[in-house]
Amino acid sequence: MPALLGVLAGAVALTLLLAATGGDAWWADHLYAWQCGTWAARDAWWSAELLHVGGRRFSIGCWMLAAVALGLTWSGHVPQAWRRPLGYVLVTVPLASALVAVLKTHTGIDCPWDLQRYGGTHPWLSPFELRPVALGPAACFPAAHAAAGYAWVALYFACAAAGPSLRNLRRIGLAFGLALGLVFGIVQQLRGAHFMSHDLWALTLCWLVAALSARVWLRAQLREPASTRTVPIHTAHGALR
Repeated sequence: MPALLGVLAGAVALTLLLAATGGDAWWADHLYAWQCGTWAARDAWWSAELLHVGGRRFSIGCWMLAAVALGLTWSGHVPQAWRRPLGYVLVTVPLASALVAVLKTHTGIDCPWDLQRYGGTHPWLSPFELRPVALGPAACFPAAHAAAGYAWVALYFACAAAGPSLRNLRRIGLAFGLALGLVFGIVQQLRGAHFMSHDLWALTLCWLVAALSARVWLRAQLREPASTRTVPIHTAHGALR
C-alpha cells in the first residue's frame, strides 16, 4: 500500500508542477503551432479513424483474445495456471477504462480545442479552479482514450502471476500497456483533445486499478514460495504492499 500511495503522491506532485510551470499550455502551444495554428489532426483519417476509432477497436480485440484464451484453459490448449491471471485481465482492463470514462464526466475540465487560446470559446481555467455554471459541462479529464491503452499495464501483474512460462515476460506486458497508452495519448493531444496532465492521470488511475485488483485477485500467485519461482518478482510485491 505505501507504494501505491507513492504513485498517487507522485501524480499529484507532477500535476502541481505542470500547473505551476504552465507545462500543459507550453506543450499544447507547440502542438498547435506545429499544425499552423489549427488542430489539423482533429479530423484527419490517420488520427481520428486509424488511431482513435481503430485504436479502441484494437483494445477491444485484445480483450476478446484474452477471453478466448481463458476459454481454452478448460480444453487444455492453454495452461490452467493462466486461468486466474486471464480472468484478472478481463475484469481489470475494462474496469480501469470505465473508471476513467466515468470520472471525466464529473471533473468539468475542458479539452484544449474548447479554449479561446486554441480557437475555441471557453476561457482558460486552472484545474483547481471552480468552473462557472455559465460555461456548461466539460468532460475531458482524465483522458479516456489513453486509458484504453494504459489499462493494459495489468499485463505486468498477470504475467507475474501466470507461472514460470510467462513470468519473464511481465516487463514486456508492462511495456505493451505503456506504449499503447502513450500512442493513444499523443494522438489525442495532437487532435487537441487532451493536455499532458490528462494522460498522466489516465496512467495513474490505470496503474492503481491494476495494482489494487492484483492485490485481491492474484495475491496468492504473486506471493507463492520462492522455491516455485524461476525469477524474483520483488517489483510486483512492492506494488502490492
